[in-house]
Amino acid sequence: MNDLPIDEEEILKELDSIQSEDLKYSSGRILGSMCTEAHPFAKKVYTKFLDSNLGDPGLFKGTKATEEKTIQIIGRLLNLDNAYGNIVTGGTEANIMAVRAARNHARKYKGIKEGEIILPRSAHFSFKKAADMMNLKIVEADLDDNYKIDVDSIKRKISDKTVAIVAIAGTTELGLIDPIEEISKIAHENNIFFHVDAAFGGFSIPFLKNIGFEYPEFDFKLEGVSSITVDPHKMGLAPIPAGGIIFRKKEYLEVMAVDSPYLTVKTQSTIVGTRLGASTVATYALLKYFGKSGYSKMAKGLMENTYFLRDSLKEIGYEVIVEPELNIVAFNHPEKSPEKLSEELEKINGWKVSVANCPKAIRIVLMNHVTKTHLKEFLNDLKSLY
Repeated sequence: MNDLPIDEEEILKELDSIQSEDLKYSSGRILGSMCTEAHPFAKKVYTKFLDSNLGDPGLFKGTKATEEKTIQIIGRLLNLDNAYGNIVTGGTEANIMAVRAARNHARKYKGIKEGEIILPRSAHFSFKKAADMMNLKIVEADLDDNYKIDVDSIKRKISDKTVAIVAIAGTTELGLIDPIEEISKIAHENNIFFHVDAAFGGFSIPFLKNIGFEYPEFDFKLEGVSSITVDPHKMGLAPIPAGGIIFRKKEYLEVMAVDSPYLTVKTQSTIVGTRLGASTVATYALLKYFGKSGYSKMAKGLMENTYFLRDSLKEIGYEVIVEPELNIVAFNHPEKSPEKLSEELEKINGWKVSVANCPKAIRIVLMNHVTKTHLKEFLNDLKSLY
């Protein structure tokens, strides 16, 4: 730390230099991220509520009431009339909360002390963090030939130690939707907490269904679903950090609650204490600003870009791994490894793609900052590397 104050202009100049090293979504070169640039209106709202702390809601009653309204709006979007939950830092914290709720609920009502969670190989790495923190054993369910969780595998792996089953609506690597309706029945019949990680798909599937796209049921319409993760800072265009966790029952929050005697509210269920209210209010503002029709139009445009990329890749001879269900396309070069192709794409024009692991493939996420013009440039470079 310097001894004397430094002039504001000098500091800003240094910060401009630092920021110049960061990639910008507007460049269209970020092709492997599930996040995108926050909407300008959301940024304005975010700044307005920058000092609000949901960790001490009695001091910020308006912001807390807005969080509750936001949870109800998202809950209804997911076919739940009375929703419980929080806007948190992201899908990782939301998934950790879901696993913690499942463990504590099983501990209290079933007496399970050493628990297990069943999840597919395609599950997000946040569940490994959750299992480690909660001292739970991960039981990995098999995937079928289409890279979705194998339902029979779940049936075989349920035991008297199972505290939760996890399925995905929009897998991180391929954007696929697990057979959630079948798994819901299994969870309900066995009285097991069932969590759906819809961090990616939860903010697009309902809107796509709204305009005629056909998708299987994945939400609280299914009686076995206990909780759902859905991230407004992905498809919702909210500022980072804005993840969401929605519970069917209030008791799932209650079994996680710890005393917080010196705060204005005497118990707390979230993982973190201090919670920025700005992301929550920005999410609320965007839900009102876009409405169903606005988000539906946006989701449709992203799927049109997805189909354009899929068809164009096939035309130039690349192998598309699976038929896209959401706005993710995974593909491979007929000869080059995904890692090699990724390196060449970055060298040739600064393209930042990601490499999926299950299966190995180049993975492109079609977010709002990726335009058709960007895709055409990308495809031209892929042609030159074919």
